[in-house]
Amino acid sequence: MKVFLLTFLTAYLLGNGYLYARALALMQGYSLPTKLLFTLLYAVVVFALILSIALRDGGYPAWLTRSLFVVGSAWMVFTLYMILSLTALDLLHFLFPTLKHRFLWACGVTVCLLLYGYYNHRHPRIVELNLKIDRPIEGGEMRLVAVSDIHLGEGTGKRALKRYVELINGTKPDAILIAGDLIDNSLAPLYRDRVEEELNTLRAPMGIYLAPGNHEYISRIDKVKAFLEKTKINLLQDSVITLTNGVQLIGRDDRMNRRRKSLEELLTQADLERPTILLDHQPYELNRTDSLGIDLQLSGHTHHGQVWPVSLLTDRIYEQSHGYRRWTKSHIWVSSGLSLWGPPFRIGTRGDMAIIRLYND
Repeated sequence: MKVFLLTFLTAYLLGNGYLYARALALMQGYSLPTKLLFTLLYAVVVFALILSIALRDGGYPAWLTRSLFVVGSAWMVFTLYMILSLTALDLLHFLFPTLKHRFLWACGVTVCLLLYGYYNHRHPRIVELNLKIDRPIEGGEMRLVAVSDIHLGEGTGKRALKRYVELINGTKPDAILIAGDLIDNSLAPLYRDRVEEELNTLRAPMGIYLAPGNHEYISRIDKVKAFLEKTKINLLQDSVITLTNGVQLIGRDDRMNRRRKSLEELLTQADLERPTILLDHQPYELNRTDSLGIDLQLSGHTHHGQVWPVSLLTDRIYEQSHGYRRWTKSHIWVSSGLSLWGPPFRIGTRGDMAIIRLYND
């Protein structure tokens, strides 16, 4: 993780250095004070996300931390697509030397992509899955809503959560299953905005269940537990429970806890004659899930890369980076996330929510 963050930060700073140099080249003839003001504003935008994370628990005004987060996270994607657009336009310039205003054209293309990505983000797709399992469900079937990666915080606030709650409640599920990363980076904005009030309007007669994700640990898992006590959400952390219809939920702790239990250990707490649903935030070792005969696994974490071409990378890293797949014995659903982390854009990917009908015949 440290190597990844260092590599990402280095690439981000180099990319912004390149954009700064290209922008400054267009400012020939401007006065020195104007250039200095531009440099200052550019630096604030570049480091806005880092500042928002550093100030997250400091009790600073909401408008400040939220503005820094929104501007800084959006700038990451702006930087990516500006560099891609400029590279493409510079290559075209070799073929068509009369092509002018490449920097401005790149800005236009990037802004259009971000508008498209924002629209995509605001309209997650609803996936309906009818999954047959052999182990008996009392009543013969049940209706689940599976979501992941809501990332409540400065990026996904109470207003956005209200839309998601209405979407989930509208499906009238028997149970709501959250496969990690309900929280983003800090609990401060959740307490400030009383987000628990909206969470407590979720409705499911068999309950609402959450397995921890890596962001529950980033937000400090002990504080997350204290916050969840104010809600109707049940945290399943290396634990197994049985619903009223006999279906067993296995909530596995996140990989951030290196001492978490193995699947084999968790299954010793389960009745293998009953249906089993596993919540495991990060979709690794899916072949093990399949070999152990778990009926259904629900995961998230990948966001399917969130924006292209990062999605190509997640497709290489994970054996199932998003969507549904029937393995030999197990049904596995990997959500791209109902919401997302950081920049509010979905370019080449879609957020999702799964409505799952589990049935016997």
